[in-house]
Formats: sequence, C-alpha cells, structure tokens
Amino acid sequence: MRAKSEKWSRPSIPSGPGIVFGLSARELVALGTSSQVPTRHRNHNGCFLRWDTEGFLFDPGEGNQRQMIHCGVAASQITRVFLTHFHGDHCLGFAGIVQRISLDRVPHTIPAYYPASGQKYFDRLRHASIYRDFAKIEQRPITEEGEIDRDERFVVTALALSHGVDTFGYRLVEPDGVTMLPDKLEAAGVRGPAIRKLMQDGVVDGSAGQVPLGDVSVPRRGKKIAFVMDTRVCDNAFELARDADVLICESTYLATEATEAQERGHLTAGDAARIAHEAGAGRLILTHFSQRYESVAPFVEEAGAIHSNVVALSDGDCVDLRTPLEG
Repeated sequence: MRAKSEKWSRPSIPSGPGIVFGLSARELVALGTSSQVPTRHRNHNGCFLRWDTEGFLFDPGEGNQRQMIHCGVAASQITRVFLTHFHGDHCLGFAGIVQRISLDRVPHTIPAYYPASGQKYFDRLRHASIYRDFAKIEQRPITEEGEIDRDERFVVTALALSHGVDTFGYRLVEPDGVTMLPDKLEAAGVRGPAIRKLMQDGVVDGSAGQVPLGDVSVPRRGKKIAFVMDTRVCDNAFELARDADVLICESTYLATEATEAQERGHLTAGDAARIAHEAGAGRLILTHFSQRYESVAPFVEEAGAIHSNVVALSDGDCVDLRTPLEG
C-alpha cells in the first residue's frame, strides 16, 4: 500500500464537540520508517496524524523536516508534538522542525509532550543552533502516567513502556458523536452560522422548515488511536491498544531476532500482532524497522498470521483512516 499525500488545508465548514464532517481529513502520513539509523530507502522514524483540524507529529527523527516537504505536510499544520523518548531516531528531527515553525511564523501555540526526565535533551533540541525564535512551543513534560490532555474533541493518555529509558506510549480517544452530511445540509438549506446553531441546539430553521440534527447527520462512534513505539512486550502496551481502531506500533525485528528484541527493548512483528489481537485492536500499522531488513513483506506475513488487519509502512505512505478500520 503506497500513496502520495495531497496538500491539506483546514476545512472551511466549522466543527464542534462530537461533530465530524464527511470530508474531514483523517490520515496517517509516514515521514520515516527506519529504526536507529536511516537507510537508502527509509528515513529516520516519524509519523504525522491528520485528524480533522488537528495535526499530531509523533517522534520526528533526523531528516523529518525534508520528509514533510515530500509528503505535503506544512509546519503550520502541526498543532501538537509527541515524543515517546529521547533516543535520536525519535527526536533529532525536532530541532529542525521547531526552527521551521519559527521561520514560517506559525501563529498558534503548539504543545509538546515528552518524558520529564529528558528535559535537558528537550532544551538542547529546542535551542540547538542560532536562530530568531518566534515559535510558540508550550512545554508539557510528563511526570506520571495518565491523562495528559483533554478537550471536547479528544482525551490523550500516556502510559509508561519498557525500553530501558523513560518512554511513554500515547492513546487518543474521541467522544461519540455524529458525522455531518454536507449534501443533506445543502439540501435542507442549512449553511454558515446556522450549522453551528444546529450543533448547539439540535434543531434549526432551514429553507423548508425546522431541520433536526438527526436529519442531516449519522451517528458516529468515537475513534481510538494508539501509538506504541520502542518497548518490550508489557502490560501497558496492551492497555494502550485496548479496543483501539488503529494501533501504530514499532516492529523493529522479525521473530528470528526475538532474543535481540527482548535484550534491546523492542518488539518483533509477531509481538506487535499479539498485542493488537489480544487487545482487540482493529488495524495494526507496523513501522520502525531495523536496517538489516530490505523488505517489509516478511513483517506483514509474520504479523498477518496472528492478526488479520495489518499494514507495514514505507516512507511516504498515506493511510486513510476514514475507511473501515475493523476486521
């Protein structure tokens, strides 16, 4: 599965609590899929999650700023940054990206979440060279497990993983709500500010009388996204993946290197699949592959024997998360 990412802009129709429009952008962009070091075909690790008007940047390794250009991701689209830990392949790209945020005069504040024990490394990356600093980065160091962010659109939880250095996995949960149907809104004559009123009141006057919210929308179960990077198999990996629609998971090794994976605090493709399967997750998205492997096909084969819904990322892949994720 391989597709180029298209340019993205914020939807012109207003959104609200529990509201999603049918054409909202929901996709995962693979900025890099290599572990430890880049290869000829894989950049350092990095993922960008487009989620309606939000843009979540996870673990930007070295070279991710250039990868963003190739994948059509602008610095202005980043609304939150998540670092699982401070090994270089998960954070070295942050220095360049934060300077690009400054250069582009990105106007909004960008929270950055990371293990509090790595504060000195965050500070070094934040000010790695001389530049005019206009970036509005809000530091959100994580001192303990649990909820780290909440608003009407989602709740973000961080749980500790087993990697030898302080490492957190992340879980994004959105509330149940409705998906607005633009064609039915137009047919009912509900436009502009009337859409916001409909969201708030549940009914609004249209071109031919009152329009209930249920007539121009369909129920939507809130999605759950889990992000599990460098770790051995551990209880919190299962907890993060519990009933997730999508589990984005490291898969550094194949089963033939299971001993090495355990010693170095990593997962095999089979480990990732067992976590997804036993946790009841939907789609399993594998990434973070060791440089020793030239093809991701064996990873899909190994994981697919355990879990039926598996994707192995290549650099530049764009996975549409609006399509059915269970199965």
